[in-house]
Amino acid sequence: MFNLMRIAIRNLMRHKRRTFLTSSLITVGVVFVLVFIALSGSFKNMMVSQITDSFLGHIQIHQKGYVASIDTLPLTMNMGAQAIKKVKKAISDVPEIEAYSMRIKFGGMFSNFVETSNIRLNGVYPEEEIKTVPLFSERIMEGKKSITRGEILVPELLAKGMKVKVGDIIVIVATNKDGSVNGKQFKVGGILESATGPGGRDGYIHIDDALEVLRMDDVAISEIALRLNNFTNLDVAYNKLRNILLKELNKAGKPVFEVHTWEKLSPFYNIARMIDIMTLSIKFMLIAIVLISIMNVMIMAVYERIREIGTIAAIGTLPKKILSMFLIEGFSLGVLGALIGNVLGILIVYILNISKITFDFGRQTGLVLEPAVNFSDIFTISTIVIIVSVLASLQPAFKASRMEPIKALRHV
Repeated sequence: MFNLMRIAIRNLMRHKRRTFLTSSLITVGVVFVLVFIALSGSFKNMMVSQITDSFLGHIQIHQKGYVASIDTLPLTMNMGAQAIKKVKKAISDVPEIEAYSMRIKFGGMFSNFVETSNIRLNGVYPEEEIKTVPLFSERIMEGKKSITRGEILVPELLAKGMKVKVGDIIVIVATNKDGSVNGKQFKVGGILESATGPGGRDGYIHIDDALEVLRMDDVAISEIALRLNNFTNLDVAYNKLRNILLKELNKAGKPVFEVHTWEKLSPFYNIARMIDIMTLSIKFMLIAIVLISIMNVMIMAVYERIREIGTIAAIGTLPKKILSMFLIEGFSLGVLGALIGNVLGILIVYILNISKITFDFGRQTGLVLEPAVNFSDIFTISTIVIIVSVLASLQPAFKASRMEPIKALRHV
């Protein structure tokens, strides 16, 4: 095998320009794929982080059927005390969950005593909310970076439209689940930047104020948002939690709760999927580049060395040895291109990190891309290149090993 390797390398060195051009093409393909995966992966992670860490959470738990009716924010489908107790027990049984936040969501009317508009409100426990969505406080453009009893965080769009500012007194009027109407005065404690664009109309108040507005004697929660200690454990935590909560059945024998990951709750998941599809497409392009390059070189090598192949076959070299020799040449080209491509790709990603490339996402500005190359990406791309290189060499190598020595020696 060592002798075959030495012969294969010698043959590649006989045509240095061709070998250089072929390996350079493979190198460019590997570099392009690595850099694209690093940049797109960084953008995707940043986008997901902005969504999950600003307001959504990694996983949410609702009463069965709530998500299907979420546009109306139905108070009749909130979770009562017993349901909350069961959910908390399930959360404690899943070690991947780091924090959770209970929320009461309801619609109301927002009045500045001059004009009135509608608003969606979230009643939360401030400490729980900030632990679950740590970027929430960064969305507060003006005012205190917290939620205090008697105060309201007003969405930016509504604040501009209604001409309210921090310190103003406003009134929230809401209808509880029994149909009665109640109102409460609030002080504008802060102006809240939307995490998803200028159309956001979600305001935030303390959960005790929400109970007062809705005239609830006991806490009834609309949703519970969860944060994981490691985002990569999303599927594991989701499956554990879902398996536990699906065992809770109502009198009709149907599940009481529903569990959703952020992917099922946000339209931005489709953008994340598009990034994954683009990455897969780029990998297919790399395969095509390697396949065409190696196959072209190996076919040329076979036709140029027909007399040589006939000579080594005539002196008793077995067909499988000839086959192996050409396969090793293709393998060597693949290894060389992958090795140089990985080194250059890592170097370019390092330079991009030093350059601090920034971009805007939604209302968030100045976000810094942090491209990173994972060992798994390097291993996957290198494996693809090497395997495709060997496969591309297979047909020319098979052709060379099947040549008749006499006909090959007569070739001009």
